[in-house]
Amino acid sequence: MTPLVAAAPATGGGTGTLLLLALPFALLIFLMYSQRRRAKAVAPAQSELTVGQQVMAAAGIYGTVSALEGDVVHLEVAPGVVVRVARRAIVPDAQPAQGSATQTPGDDA
Repeated sequence: MTPLVAAAPATGGGTGTLLLLALPFALLIFLMYSQRRRAKAVAPAQSELTVGQQVMAAAGIYGTVSALEGDVVHLEVAPGVVVRVARRAIVPDAQPAQGSATQTPGDDA
């Protein structure tokens, strides 16, 4: 075998290369589709927010809606503590984890 024959590219390798290039595009399309589906599910719930509703902000802060001003939601996170949050940052159907807000650092229970 001469060095030129050993250095020649192999024939018939196009299918593997095509698959290797198509896989990232397929993953990208799947991620875009799932994100659009989630956005379509959350948008109506964000537009139907009501005062007194338990919600979670995108940062993970749980609270109760105390007032609505267009695109701003006033979120009461503790008695007397109100935080202004963008309406798009609200996850309406979130429920706080049980026992996480009631336990204090000194409790051994």
